[in-house]
Amino acid sequence: MAAPGFWAGQEAAQATVQELKGLKAILDPAAEIARMLDDARVMAELAAEENDASAVAQSAKDLADAEKRLDRLQFMALLSRPDDPKNYYLSIHAGAGGTESCDWAAMLLRMYTRYIERAGWSMTIVDSVDGEEAGLRSVTVRVVGPYGYGHLSAEVGVHRLVRISPFDAAARRHTSFASVDCLPEVPDTGEIEIDEEELKFDFFRAGGAGGQHVNKTSSAVRITHLPTGIIVQCQNERSQHQNRATAMEMLRARLKRLQQQERDKEIAKLYGQKGEIAWGNQIRSYVLQPYTLVKDHRTEYETAKTQDVLDGELDAFIEAELHRRAAARTEAK
Repeated sequence: MAAPGFWAGQEAAQATVQELKGLKAILDPAAEIARMLDDARVMAELAAEENDASAVAQSAKDLADAEKRLDRLQFMALLSRPDDPKNYYLSIHAGAGGTESCDWAAMLLRMYTRYIERAGWSMTIVDSVDGEEAGLRSVTVRVVGPYGYGHLSAEVGVHRLVRISPFDAAARRHTSFASVDCLPEVPDTGEIEIDEEELKFDFFRAGGAGGQHVNKTSSAVRITHLPTGIIVQCQNERSQHQNRATAMEMLRARLKRLQQQERDKEIAKLYGQKGEIAWGNQIRSYVLQPYTLVKDHRTEYETAKTQDVLDGELDAFIEAELHRRAAARTEAK
């Protein structure tokens, strides 16, 4: 990075910076644990020499802190798949339940936004479609951060909400569904070959707020991959060229996912869990009425702290799912 001309090529430079962040996410905690263990050793030696009770207590505290850091580092070891360190696209789609489900999709976006902010990652909305009355029919965001895909891939599936509807004058209990999908970012390295003759491009005016330019020019781009029927679109950027480039990135990610499904049964099974966005396919249930409970049906992990979960406290759910996957891979071998 200190080499002359490093920043001359912005895309290559940013890729290197991102790689550095991923490496530091592993190396820095390991170095910190080594330092903490060394401090604990010195403090223990001092306690033995001076027969100092406070030094004994400090040494025990240093060891306990190091153990917590080590647990976190062992968790990072679960993120060993090639795509785990990458940035990703997170998509949320409302399912069965009409306005209720559109509102639920918006709630999920808020939940993941809080989680992403807490992780220190950055997020930009790539595409969104508002619900007819409230909430979101669908939304796709691009998230940049080390090992982002490895974490959020654990959230792929149908999420079910049970609550007293704020849209029902009779205050009845309603059930809503929304699906969550996560795709790793795939740079244009030639790994995924796309024949542009097999693509259909549609250009249209971007919806929502954004000023005169966004609303009065056909800057939004929709791409249909004719052989597979995959459709992607982007309307977040100001120019048609930028939207086209982002949509192509998303298409490469979708095509890579399709290739992985064909050769990797585990990933195919994971993606298949999403299924229809309705009854019987949910991976997690969020119950706000008549009691409070969030339960993951894959791992059986549950908590009654529903508001904390909806505020982005997802670490326990994600860790449980990653441990379940690791155990499944071990059994498969």
